[in-house]
Amino acid sequence: MIKNVAINNIKVGADDSFLLLAGPCVIESEAHVLHMAEQIAAVAQEKKFDTIFKASFDKANRSSIKSFRGPGLKEGLAILKKVKADLGLPVVTDIHSIEQVEPVAEVADVLQIPAFLCRQTDLLVAAAKTGRVVNVKKGQFLAPWDMKQVVAKLEEAGTENILLTERGVSFGYNNLVSDFRSLSIMRALGYPVIYDATHSVQLPGGQGDTSGGQSEYVPVLARAAAAVGCDGLFMEVHDNPAKALSDGPNALDLKLLPDLMEQVLEINQIVKRKKLNV
Repeated sequence: MIKNVAINNIKVGADDSFLLLAGPCVIESEAHVLHMAEQIAAVAQEKKFDTIFKASFDKANRSSIKSFRGPGLKEGLAILKKVKADLGLPVVTDIHSIEQVEPVAEVADVLQIPAFLCRQTDLLVAAAKTGRVVNVKKGQFLAPWDMKQVVAKLEEAGTENILLTERGVSFGYNNLVSDFRSLSIMRALGYPVIYDATHSVQLPGGQGDTSGGQSEYVPVLARAAAAVGCDGLFMEVHDNPAKALSDGPNALDLKLLPDLMEQVLEINQIVKRKKLNV
């Protein structure tokens, strides 16, 4: 039995629920963020699923020092705050250091721990102590059962508002592969599990100074994760992936989102109705 995690009026992990965390990889501009948030919210309303808007104010782990990182903490949080005020959407964004935790927690409904930082004890503890929901991306270098220690750190710091996200495991150089047993293994730790369908098709550093990706497989893996019985999806969604300032090669094109979510929700309902979910 897993815990239901509440994010405003959204209950993640409930039998009939399915959550989408979606948005561009990085905040490119206020206008672009508001446009993307409005479009994603419209799809969620039409297809009847819960959604949280995601975008990073700073991509601190870009391949190259010359890569676009985002507007920074102050401007980025102001833009995310506007998404909440104008559209009523909850928001999730990455934190990279303990100094960022408190100011981000004042705006974001979910604090996200990037995969490369999932074992950083001080960061996990600081995030847990805010009382906000904490979404931890499983590192590409970790086995799913090793996330038990991550969960223990968060629980010891006083929170059960936890989401765990699978985003693939390193498969040789510049490649990732998804082991869907991981969703079941992590869900057995007692918390809802999200599947990151876009970072899982990333080819890390595959273009030399940037990462590549195989976005054509995003729908394939998203449908597979729903069939396993995950509690939601995380997807980088962009209205023009070829022009995206970060992670365009693995982003889902916005125009594909409605049909994909319709398929995913149908699969989810079959799995939940038949009680086949992990």
